[in-house]
Amino acid sequence: MGASERLPIGYPLANMNIDLTTPALLFSTISLLLLAYTNRFLALATVIRTLHREYQKTADPVAAAQIANLRRRVNLIRDMQTLGVASLLLCTVCMGLLFAGMALLGKVIFAISLLLMVGSLTISLVEIRMSVGALNLQLSDMESPKRMR
Repeated sequence: MGASERLPIGYPLANMNIDLTTPALLFSTISLLLLAYTNRFLALATVIRTLHREYQKTADPVAAAQIANLRRRVNLIRDMQTLGVASLLLCTVCMGLLFAGMALLGKVIFAISLLLMVGSLTISLVEIRMSVGALNLQLSDMESPKRMR
């Protein structure tokens, strides 16, 4: 396609076919993701409380490092949940706009909803990779030269 044959800026949105069922398909996906995010949050909160009690008794530097890692992960999960909820909300708005006959605006809102979900999933990947750091901290005592058989 040459320079003289460029498509108008709004071409992809104007020619995208979308009906009420398209954003509705994301409801089950987003709901399951939010449930998974909530379960991860609750599991981390339990671990943090346990490590905090341990740290108060022993002032173990490994426990302190684990708590710092877990705090960052809990904040990431909060951000994942925020983007996921915003994506779900915009899917709902999109359905309302499509129902009201405002197809172009509905398509724009749906595209933004998809971008928010991509952001949520990207943060999820970062958090999953951070969880390996927490496991490495937990297992660091096995690599210590002080450990005797």
